[in-house]
Amino acid sequence: MPDDTVLLERHFDTAFAAPDGIQRLRELILTLAMQGKLVPQDPKDQPASELLKAIEVEKQRLVKEGKIKQPKPLPAITAEELPYKLPDGWEWVRLHDYGIWKSGTTPSRTNSSYYGGDIPWVKSGEVKQGKIVETSETITQEALKSCSLDLNSIGSVLVAMYGANIGEVGVLEIEATTNQAVCACKPYLGIDNIFLVYLLTSLKQNFIGQGAGAAQPNISREKIIHTIVPLPPLAEQRRIVAKIDRLMARCDELEKLRGDRNQKRITIHTAALNRLLTAKESSDFSTAWRFITRHFGELYSVKENVAGLRKAILQLAVMGKLVLQDPKDEPASELLEKVADERSRLLSKKEVREEKSLIPISDSEIKDLQIPNGWIAVHLGEVIYCLDYKRKPIKKDDRVKGEIPYYGANGRVGWIDEYIFNEPLVLVVEDETFIGRVLPFSYTIEGKSWVNNHAHVLKPTLALDIDFLNYSLSYYPFTKLTSGTTGRKKLNKTTLLNILYIFPPLAEQHRIVAKIDRLMALCDRLERQIDAATDKRTKLLKALMAQV
Repeated sequence: MPDDTVLLERHFDTAFAAPDGIQRLRELILTLAMQGKLVPQDPKDQPASELLKAIEVEKQRLVKEGKIKQPKPLPAITAEELPYKLPDGWEWVRLHDYGIWKSGTTPSRTNSSYYGGDIPWVKSGEVKQGKIVETSETITQEALKSCSLDLNSIGSVLVAMYGANIGEVGVLEIEATTNQAVCACKPYLGIDNIFLVYLLTSLKQNFIGQGAGAAQPNISREKIIHTIVPLPPLAEQRRIVAKIDRLMARCDELEKLRGDRNQKRITIHTAALNRLLTAKESSDFSTAWRFITRHFGELYSVKENVAGLRKAILQLAVMGKLVLQDPKDEPASELLEKVADERSRLLSKKEVREEKSLIPISDSEIKDLQIPNGWIAVHLGEVIYCLDYKRKPIKKDDRVKGEIPYYGANGRVGWIDEYIFNEPLVLVVEDETFIGRVLPFSYTIEGKSWVNNHAHVLKPTLALDIDFLNYSLSYYPFTKLTSGTTGRKKLNKTTLLNILYIFPPLAEQHRIVAKIDRLMALCDRLERQIDAATDKRTKLLKALMAQV
């Protein structure tokens, strides 16, 4: 075995550790194979030059029998076109020399007699199945005769030529026709069809590059057959296929092992968080948290678990389980009296508007709630001011000038030279896919900002810490409250103001915000550690690739 493959097999663990390592390993295996470095050459093998002579004899026989037309000669391969030196016994050829290449067509959809027969018809999206044993559509004998279609034999190799599927490769295990987005090759005698599959797979990025730039990216049969490729002796083709099969099987095992490991970590973490979130007693809560801390390093080696931790932090915060309650805190209920005075003052100054859409809380809304000591349930509109009446659209051309941030449904979308708000605010997006995204407005330039009419603008009353409002709304399931059956779905203002909102004493809000900030910073560090470890493993793998 060549030294390259010894080195390759020694570093499967390195590939296992890197995030895209297994895919890179697959690519490297194919690269080594097509350079003649995967298996040893055997001087006893019939050289590829003799194989080419046999292929030429086969071509002429097929022409004489009327099975194919006389192939047009392709340009000679020049030395400048050769990317690397081949082993002894190999030859540079064009894919045209590997077999008979034919693309298909789509019979007219207006002729119902063309479809629903017993002849499989392969579309480009079906090529990626690899081994093609069935198709979603079939055609009739009439379509085969009338629509310039060829029935490709079992063992033919297919290449997808259009759109997102460019370069996908499959092999027929049934006789089938194809549409115009698929090119089929029936290999000549002396060509192992699975070797051709691997060869074409190694060329995928090349094909994708050739298809780039068009509105509908595509390659053509002509581009395929002109591609310059190596041709090993038949005996070596078969040894290469056997070796690739074994190495790819190991890659499959690694992928499954890694997938199972990561899924196990996610499953265990999800169960641990559920125990934490559903704990009825403080002892149960402590037990669940001890389990997480004991396995912290392992659980938070995958980003999915860090994302889950972020959500759990916010959930614990709104449940009153993130920090201890302090009986000395001024209860949230007493804050409401101060809010009433504040609202009257701001209304008299016409700094806010009175909301007439609030609905009184019913006993049924709160009867099953477990409200922590000192907390209170209200409708959101009772503890915020909605400043939607001040928001304004703006011309697209004005979004790229000035120093004032301009905010819309997808966050900051530009800079302008004027403002309509000059204070910390929270936005809740109201339109379509961005519904419920909460954007903190606490960190704008000098508090100045412009908001368009696709986000609700909320100003907290004195009962709420703005960061607590932001964090608590970040957890709220707004998408369940949307309306509209066609076109854009929206979260209307009345629904938003009437959501049931449970909040703690102001002092506890401050403690919760401080705790959330610390835990979110921890999550940031965990993600940076994962990225750093990932980067280290990727660099190690690249170094391995360079050696090979």
